[in-house]
Amino acid sequence: MEPSIPRLETRHLVRRYDGRTVVDDVSLQVQPGQVTCLLGPSGCGKSTTLRMIAGVEMQDSGEILVDGNLVCDTVFRVPPERRHIGLMFQDFALFPHLNVADNVSFGLSGDKAAMQARVGELLERVGMSDYLEAWPHELSGGEQQRVALARALAPRPRIMLMDEPFSGLDNRLRDGIRDETLDILREQDTAVLLVTHEPDEAMRMADEIALMRGGRIVQQGAPYNIYNAPADRDAVAFFSDINVIRGRVEGSLVQTAFGQFLAPGVHEGNEVDIVVRPQHIKIDFDRGGRGPDPTIETGTAARGVVQRARFMGSESLVEFRMDHDGSIFKATVPNVFLPARGKPLWLMIRRERCFVFPVEDGA
Repeated sequence: MEPSIPRLETRHLVRRYDGRTVVDDVSLQVQPGQVTCLLGPSGCGKSTTLRMIAGVEMQDSGEILVDGNLVCDTVFRVPPERRHIGLMFQDFALFPHLNVADNVSFGLSGDKAAMQARVGELLERVGMSDYLEAWPHELSGGEQQRVALARALAPRPRIMLMDEPFSGLDNRLRDGIRDETLDILREQDTAVLLVTHEPDEAMRMADEIALMRGGRIVQQGAPYNIYNAPADRDAVAFFSDINVIRGRVEGSLVQTAFGQFLAPGVHEGNEVDIVVRPQHIKIDFDRGGRGPDPTIETGTAARGVVQRARFMGSESLVEFRMDHDGSIFKATVPNVFLPARGKPLWLMIRRERCFVFPVEDGA
């Protein structure tokens, strides 16, 4: 079977400002009906990438294709209004001098009756059919977002670009509205490229995540793979708190206070970081302070002294100062667990949930 043609494809996009490269060799593909999240910290090049795809900013090199057809390189350029691309942004950008119906119909042309039918269909789909004559200032944030979605969908775009469109909504509304939005977009078979700096949002919404840092895509794949097979230490840290144990490879092994760890592919004498998330730290309540026991399957236990414990709603976060090196370790425990400051406890690590990365020069 021949591979399907991506609805959206970028090839080696580069953008520079004043000699500084802000988007560096970004290549990605988005299929019809697929949601891809550009995820990364502020300033990593996510929004600039979106603006180049939309056509409101020119790349310095690279190509943009829609359904296999070139829409922009450094010589040829299809105008933004002819790219069949919809845009949604954080501020919704509704026209204050137009009512809801006129906002939604703004980008439409042709037969007036057909336009009215399209507006009515979309407003009913987003639950706003009773607000045809309402003005934007009369709407709540969630209602404005629904109208903005209807307006973006009205011309039947092949691609929807979304730049943190839900960040202006309060938490009570956000989950429901973004789920409704994606349901509609998938029903329309629209390819969605969404920018966010929130890992939870990307994990919840995306079929595929492109993790960006310093203008580059450092890892791309399904959310499960990005989370469970991270490319490097920073990729782990972007999704959660981390604990880090540094050690040196001797005889293909790293000796730590928690026992020995394998370091596949790392040369003898080089340093590694062993990274483990707080939820994969086990507190050994049966130990009772008896000290390390290397016979336990998860390895040797190491002692830490409680520094702080906080209840977070569904779990407790406990911080320890470790005896062996004075470092701070974090562990999460289901439900309520609030040990007193100064209490010693023995910690163990789930070996299969650790990540081992070579230490970069200068790190």
